Amino acid sequence: MGKIRTRLGDGSVIELSESELRSDLESGTQEAAERGKIPPLSQDELRYLAELFKRPDRTVGVDVGKEVVLSYDCGPLKIKRSYGTASKFQSLQILERLFGADTLEMAHVDYSYKPARQLLWMDQPIMEQALLVTIPAMFYGAMPNLGLYTQPDGPCTNPMELLPQGKIAEARASFEEMVEHAVNDMVLVASTMYEAGADGINFDTTGAAGDGDFLAALRATEVLRQKYPDICIEMGMAGEFVFGMHGALTYDGVRLAGLYPHEQLKLAEKAGVSIFGPAVNTNTDSSCPRDVARSSTFIKACVKNSNILIHGNVGMGVGGMPMQDVLPVDSVTRASKAMVEITGLDGL
Repeated sequence: MGKIRTRLGDGSVIELSESELRSDLESGTQEAAERGKIPPLSQDELRYLAELFKRPDRTVGVDVGKEVVLSYDCGPLKIKRSYGTASKFQSLQILERLFGADTLEMAHVDYSYKPARQLLWMDQPIMEQALLVTIPAMFYGAMPNLGLYTQPDGPCTNPMELLPQGKIAEARASFEEMVEHAVNDMVLVASTMYEAGADGINFDTTGAAGDGDFLAALRATEVLRQKYPDICIEMGMAGEFVFGMHGALTYDGVRLAGLYPHEQLKLAEKAGVSIFGPAVNTNTDSSCPRDVARSSTFIKACVKNSNILIHGNVGMGVGGMPMQDVLPVDSVTRASKAMVEITGLDGL
């Protein structure tokens, strides 16, 4: 057959031969298997992916009956980028009534728990009102974002300034202090919004500031689960690998630095997370088929070992998606279909 049209991880259009496509798929799944010490995709699954990317259709879809729930992070902010005058309240209605969203999420424009704490008095009545005129499950979401707790805007000395000075112990102590502040803010905001009627809480982009960031989300989840046994908590990860910015932090006796998605999942389960969102990073120099095979391998391992719902992150720069602000529909639909039909996850 002729050349197969696809894309690189940066979104640019490329063409592959059938042998190049097959090689990229094999390479992607083998790299994930080696890094995560997990099984690669089977030959049948690789053939499925090859046929998927050889299809000439601009868009593809899952088979009837295999549809999954879609959850969204930071919805109102994304609407506001396109419709600058829309309020949070209007943005949620647009997501429901125009976009047909399965779930909704209210959020503060900074999308972090530290600044959200300052605006609870504004967000609480908006949440209450939005719940009266919308039907889908309504989450409140933000990022742990430990970086906001460093000076001059936060109370803690910046560890990135201490480390070059060789002050390792002081930098680690600062990370640990940041975790305490973040846990307090996350629990306060989540409690307030849950008591205002939110159907769930989202700790999004967890781990963006490394192992301390992940620890803060785990500990906040644990507190909330004890406080509200029926609360729904979604935890979406920032990347496939937890960076050891502190390096020695542990949860339930497990060192956090270096954990891959299927290992992150088990700690999220222990803490009390209801929905786990694994993120697998896109390589912008690789082809989309390679990135999709790689992502599918990691997320399949999550699904296999999970006792909770898995909503794979499939968006800008993760889940086999190109690193673009506006994602091409050919890549979006192929990655989504592969995630659903190969990994068996519960949502995207």
